[in-house]
Amino acid sequence: MRYRLLGNTGLRVSELFLGAMRFGGGGTSREECARIIDHYTEAGGNVIDTAVNYGDGESERAIGAVLGARRDRFVLSTKYTLSRDPGDANAAGNHRKNLVRSLEASLRQLGTDHIDLYWVHVWDRDTPVEETMRALDDVVRAGKVLYIGISDTPAWVVSRANTLAELRGWTSFAGIQVPYNLLERDVERDLLPMAEALGLSVAAWSPLAHGALAAAPDERTRAVVTELRAVAADLGATPAQVAIAWLLARPGAVHPITGAGTVEHLADTLGALRLELPAEAADRLTAAGRFTPGFPRDFIEGLPPWVFGDAHSSLVRR
Repeated sequence: MRYRLLGNTGLRVSELFLGAMRFGGGGTSREECARIIDHYTEAGGNVIDTAVNYGDGESERAIGAVLGARRDRFVLSTKYTLSRDPGDANAAGNHRKNLVRSLEASLRQLGTDHIDLYWVHVWDRDTPVEETMRALDDVVRAGKVLYIGISDTPAWVVSRANTLAELRGWTSFAGIQVPYNLLERDVERDLLPMAEALGLSVAAWSPLAHGALAAAPDERTRAVVTELRAVAADLGATPAQVAIAWLLARPGAVHPITGAGTVEHLADTLGALRLELPAEAADRLTAAGRFTPGFPRDFIEGLPPWVFGDAHSSLVRR
């Protein structure tokens, strides 16, 4: 396992994150959770990602119980936003009250006094981003959270949030979480270029497209799956390993979140770390998806030479 720095911080995070959505209440027993975490640790992994409401809190409780005295060897990553109580209007959202109550619940359930990486789970259009950023900065200053990130949010919102944080001396987001795989590449339009420009890490959830890479229900998916299986056969690897390796080879700091339900599943995924994906194979997979970013990126990249003048082609970019 290799490591990267989290965004513009000094925190070392492994290239694969372990997703714990199915731990405990999600169908994976605590005994199997322990086996999965041990196997992930032996491979060098150090990031475990969950959320306050996964399995009605059982995911966090299972992680806390399994880690015990080893807790400080891991980067504990959890999220808030989603409802903890459908009958309580303030038990969801990105406002200060839900942040504080959710964080307190996560600390209890994980059995720890701080969260290493705290994520906003999804954009809440009804809460001003200024309130969210200031509230997050407060819990960082209080020592209850070390680093922050945001998931499932438009690029313009993330950019505005980090600009506000920079101007006001608040803690900025160090990473984003997005769905990203061979089939779902919408994030290449705005979110990934933004992350690269701002130096943010990218945690990719659903790296295997929720099993769609195996189902092949439509023509585009069938084309991707056919190429994926062909590349896997050429390399003597499994399709899942090749799909993960493709993500690891993408530009920027992309960290696939592998949501293993069994040790065997995790062991197969970890095989991607030993796989050298040739550039030609990566290009074949990328082309099979027939994805284009669309306007405005396609328009800007296709502008004729006269738009910026003759010297534009001689410009040396960093």
